[in-house]
Amino acid sequence: MRADAPPGWQVAVTRRPGAESGGPLAPGARGTDTAARGTAAGGTTPSSVAEEDVTRPVLHACTRPMPADRGDFGSNVVGLLGPDDVFVALVDYGTEVADQGLFERQGLPRLAPSQFGPNRLQRPLPGLSASQHFFSSGGRAFCLFTVVGSHARRMASVPRAAALVSTIRITDRATLARQGGRP
Repeated sequence: MRADAPPGWQVAVTRRPGAESGGPLAPGARGTDTAARGTAAGGTTPSSVAEEDVTRPVLHACTRPMPADRGDFGSNVVGLLGPDDVFVALVDYGTEVADQGLFERQGLPRLAPSQFGPNRLQRPLPGLSASQHFFSSGGRAFCLFTVVGSHARRMASVPRAAALVSTIRITDRATLARQGGRP
């Protein structure tokens, strides 16, 4: 997955560690949490966890510089947002849950100011507003999590987020398999 960000945006795609079961981390869980990835206190990974560990890509985009240490859903980033800033996270949940249940909806969602609310953050932060969408694309399951720096200014900020989201390109499952990559 990739995004062709407009000027003024920082975009990064990284691979995050999977949970012990090989599944995705829960929304809000930090990809660097040692408990989430099964790392022992001494920094070693038990062999039973390492065999089952699955990495999945995550795309982060923000209108301000992002710290290197950030969680999948923006921990260490969203608290830094100013009133005109926007943060977008696209978290890959893999092929196993694609096209079903929570991930039944197809294609990247279109963002609208009415989809944003202060109560859509894992923990409320004064003034911020967020939206969260689960969907599938090309046989892969995703969560799109978007935060704007001011709920009161969302009418101006959400179109900027939507413009960024419209540039996101997701490689489908079949193409990844042909290229030898893991979805």
